[in-house]
Amino acid sequence: MKAYAGIDLHSSNNYLGIIDDNDKRLYGRRMPNDLNHLLMALEPFRSQLEGIVIESTYNWYWLVDGLHDHGYKVHLANPSAIRQYEGLKHTDDKWDSFWLAHMRRLGILPEGYIYPKGQRPIRDLMRRRLLFVRQQTAHILSLQSMITRNLGFKMSNNEIKKLSLKDVENLFDSPHLVLMARNSLSAIDLLKRIIKSIEKEVTSQVKLRKEFVMLLTIPGIGPILALTIMLEVGDIGRFAKVGDYSSYSRCVESKRLSNGKK
Repeated sequence: MKAYAGIDLHSSNNYLGIIDDNDKRLYGRRMPNDLNHLLMALEPFRSQLEGIVIESTYNWYWLVDGLHDHGYKVHLANPSAIRQYEGLKHTDDKWDSFWLAHMRRLGILPEGYIYPKGQRPIRDLMRRRLLFVRQQTAHILSLQSMITRNLGFKMSNNEIKKLSLKDVENLFDSPHLVLMARNSLSAIDLLKRIIKSIEKEVTSQVKLRKEFVMLLTIPGIGPILALTIMLEVGDIGRFAKVGDYSSYSRCVESKRLSNGKK
């Protein structure tokens, strides 16, 4: 008899549901996010399990890696591609876990990409760089707005990046405005150093693979952005068609219509 497992994962707990090939529920229980607890629950079904489905939540790394290390076949469900039966009036974590197992049994599970464990840290480091870049830009725009609001002229981003602490003392006559400007410049400078340190680390560890070298021929894409794209994409072969990659890159409009309503 074959068995299929689904795990509805949350930040501190999960619900494990296991069914057989007739959709009979063999096991169902909520438990803490502890790998040993899950392994003990799964062990009686190990020889029967065709696969374990985990919904792609923000905290799936530890669970997928742990189950892989213990020899289980794991599937990462793509939540944005899963459509629940529209006639359902009520769902919960228990129902969701069995639904994941049910889709795996029927062979209709929309699967997500399990990014290789060894390459994840460097990819996530570049993601953190993007966060710091956004924060730096926010501080630059805030200081830019403050200058325009109080002085009546606009400084470009590059001009603001060149400002020194002495410059802002000469710009404003209010000590409170000077303090705000100095704090913004300090934050901009700190973030700049953090971003540079990340870029230095990544460029020393990773080089563009040959299938991504062409990215450098696109105007506006330099080595850092090219590395970011390459690390986000991972295996380009996982996209069967150009449209799949365009959708992954959020370049395709997404609409859900029912009876002509969005």
